[in-house]
Amino acid sequence: MESVHSVLVGEVNLALVTAPPQDAQITAVPFAPAPLYAVLPENHPAAHKERLVLHDLAKDEWILFPRRFDPIVFEAIMDAAQRGSIAPKHAHDAIAPQQAVDLVLEHVGVAILTQPTAPGLHPDGVVVKLLSDASLCFKTCVILRADNTSRLIEEYVRMFLRKYAPQRLPLKRTELSLSA
Repeated sequence: MESVHSVLVGEVNLALVTAPPQDAQITAVPFAPAPLYAVLPENHPAAHKERLVLHDLAKDEWILFPRRFDPIVFEAIMDAAQRGSIAPKHAHDAIAPQQAVDLVLEHVGVAILTQPTAPGLHPDGVVVKLLSDASLCFKTCVILRADNTSRLIEEYVRMFLRKYAPQRLPLKRTELSLSA
């Protein structure tokens, strides 16, 4: 949410955000899927399952980023838990991916993290597994102010998307300024 706020107040021109909020003041252009991952102790009963679902973590305490950091992802996790009749045990807050991994290593619980942070984490003693619940897959977007008039910023976004989202069609100026 800090990145979204920084774009809205003009501190930065653009940001990469997973699951940005719908807001008429920002343009969000998706470029990559962003599933969630579970970080488990390597001796966890589900650590070697091929397909991991949220229900596999139902008996564990959850380590999550606080609601204020990413309310959309947090609410999606809680909604998925409710739909699956899962009553999460005390959810510990983590403010950094490494802190979440450290808590897992201390056997405090299991962590649920977004793609940009989890895949690179492979310390001894933990396993990082993709959560296959479809409702827990988001989109990572380039966001910028909807009233952006900088051709330089728009060209930078186009170049970024060409490099990192090759499956997307080339963007036209109107697509960039009208997408939400």
